[in-house]
Amino acid sequence: MDFLRPTTWAEALAAKADRPEAVPLQGGTDVMVEINFAVRRPPALLDLTRVAELRAWSVADGVCRIGAGVPYRVVVEELGALAPGLAQAARTVGSPQIRNRGTVGGNLGAASPAGDSHPPLLAAEAVVEAESRDGGVRLIPAAGFYRGVKRSALRPDELIRAVRVPVAAGPQYFSKVGTRNAMVIAVCSFAIALDPARQRIGTGIGSAAPTPRRAEAAEELLARELDWDAAAPDASLVKRFGRLCAEAAAPIDDVRGTAAYRLHAVEIMARRTLTWAWSDHIGRRAA
Repeated sequence: MDFLRPTTWAEALAAKADRPEAVPLQGGTDVMVEINFAVRRPPALLDLTRVAELRAWSVADGVCRIGAGVPYRVVVEELGALAPGLAQAARTVGSPQIRNRGTVGGNLGAASPAGDSHPPLLAAEAVVEAESRDGGVRLIPAAGFYRGVKRSALRPDELIRAVRVPVAAGPQYFSKVGTRNAMVIAVCSFAIALDPARQRIGTGIGSAAPTPRRAEAAEELLARELDWDAAAPDASLVKRFGRLCAEAAAPIDDVRGTAAYRLHAVEIMARRTLTWAWSDHIGRRAA
């Protein structure tokens, strides 16, 4: 196995163009586990941890641009007000040591259905910024990024440079079910994002289908029927929202949970996060 270690973004793009089979390494929290357990043996690793520009984040024109090398620890400590749903999800990732190494960019690159960052990125309508040496920059909406189990829309010569997350326009919440309270892969997860100005509610479902996905029919239901001036959403509407979120899932039975349990959990999480977010919305309006 070859080990490639660029120190600049230009060198990284050149290395990926010349060796498209090289597996990018950000935090290594997914890749190294697979190598240690002999799940995969890539011909080359492309270590991006020395590329300084990937570790920066910035805000401009209502968008928070998070470099692919920004660790979860920074998301938790510095981005909670800008991307609260993503920050909440980051808090649930592994241990402090894992949060200090793991990155949103690496989570996206792995494209695991159980990745914790995926649901809040979907709910917030994030955009993945990919780049290749010969093709330049390409912007991929999160909703079109996931193509299958651990497969993404990235081309063989592309690397993730950043993810662009709209600054939160309203309350955002993330909920996760696991076999224990910490350091666990999600049995299933759910994220919601309210945008009162646009009267839009975004959703994201994790670990309950071959790919992370939105519950589009549930979003459309609320767009049609939700009264944004109400003190609380209609109880029957909340139940219908939960059912539609569950119907958007396509889970399987595995060692972490059954498909039936995942469907039930998604419905409950959808109802709860909507209730939490709405209470937050009303509180902000009254302040």
